[in-house]
This record gives sequence, structure tokens and C-alpha cells, in this order.
Amino acid sequence: MAKNILAAGYQLTVNDLNPASADELIALGAALAPSPRAVAEQSDIIALVVVDDAQVEQVLTGEGGVFAGAKPGAIVAIHSTVLPATVKRMAALGGANGIHVIDAPVSGGEAGARERALCYMVGGEVEVLARCRELFTTSANEIIHMGELGSGAAAKLIVQVVTCLNMLAASEAELLADKAGLDFAAMQQVLKNSSGQSFVADHWLDRFKLADDALAIRQRRTEVFQKSLLPALDLARQLGVSLDGAKLAARLMPRIMGLEES
Repeated sequence: MAKNILAAGYQLTVNDLNPASADELIALGAALAPSPRAVAEQSDIIALVVVDDAQVEQVLTGEGGVFAGAKPGAIVAIHSTVLPATVKRMAALGGANGIHVIDAPVSGGEAGARERALCYMVGGEVEVLARCRELFTTSANEIIHMGELGSGAAAKLIVQVVTCLNMLAASEAELLADKAGLDFAAMQQVLKNSSGQSFVADHWLDRFKLADDALAIRQRRTEVFQKSLLPALDLARQLGVSLDGAKLAARLMPRIMGLEES
């Protein structure tokens, strides 16, 4: 996403806990800032891409955080998979100083970003999204305004539930095909042209399971998918909804990703 912003001609300032992670961007013309605060001091739109709710809160409100440096009228776009309540709480804190916050999580992964084919699901004021739309278009195939603040975050949690359930389905399809002596590539073609079609099934072995990757990478990918379901399950509890399928997918994720025997 950062590379796409640079390629489109925007001035970009970046910060990462590991400065080496930004080296490639610096080589492409980005400026390196020593803190999130320093990024905000130099930016009209601050795009936040971290792992979870705690990291969002730390980067925005912690010592040397974005809110300490952002100018009135600046926009913070939260691209992370977080709870709607976290977005609303951060928006209230930023709004007290004239800083706009919107939730703009994305779906499509690294490949989608490289292909500029991400889906952005956005919650917040239409006018604030309008100011960000051109920037988001550098990586987006679709930008969908879901409604009020927090609605984009809720949409992303639903996407994670559906994705992980499809991963469970794809893994069991692969297992059954193997035990039945079927060629899984041929089975994928059947699924693609039937009511069993899903993006996950279509790309099971080239974008999701990737069994040829090193064990540490597969373990990390498994952990990411497991953690991505936690805020969805948390939201379900808050709303009094039982997501039994999502609970099962979270528990079975090591097996789904081929780290445990079926």
C-alpha cells in the first residue's frame, strides 16, 4: 500500500518500530520519521496499519503518538482489523482536538495490494472519506462506504469470519479429495464451477495454506488467522450472538493450515 502511494506521486512519511522495515520505502523516496507523532506532524492523512486494538491505541495515544502531532483537520485512517468500539473511542479522543478518524480496513492481502485490487470497507463521515478516496484508490479496486463510524470495522470482522470458515471448508475438501484419490487441482475446478465456489477454495494452495513455506512462516500465518477471529468473537459476545462455526475455525486453525494431523 505504501509503495502504491509513492508510485502515485504522493509525499509519504513512514515510521516503523523496526527502521529496517522502511528501508525499501526510503529507497523509493519516502521520508523516515522517528515516531508516529513525527509522521502526523508532516501529514494531512495518517494511514495506520498495525495488528490489533492495543497497537492502534498505543500508536494513536501513547507517548510520541499520532494524536500528539496531528494538526486540526488531519485525518487518521485505521486500516487494522479492530473492534468498532475501539474506532469510536479513538475518534472521540481525536475529535476533541479537531482530528478526524475513520475506519477503513482492507481485504485482499499482500497480493491484492500488489495488484491494486484491495477492497476498502469504510465507516465514518462521507465528507472525510471524500478527502481520502483518491489516496485509497492507489491500492483499491473497491471502496465501499458502509455507514457510520465503526461500520467498516464491523464489516471486516464479518469478512474474517467468512474467510476462516471457507478455509475450514477448503481444508476438508482437500483432505477428502486426497483420501478419495482425486486430483485436488481438478477438484478446485469443479468447486469453481459449482455452488461450492469460493475465493479461498480457488486459491487454497497458492494464497492461503502454502505448504511449501518454511515452518516458521506457516506458524506465523496460522497465528494471524487465529487472532483475526478474536475481535469478531468479542463483538459477537457483546451483541449476544453465538458464532459456533467461527469458534470451531479458530480452534482448528493449526489443523486447517497443515500444522497438525487431521
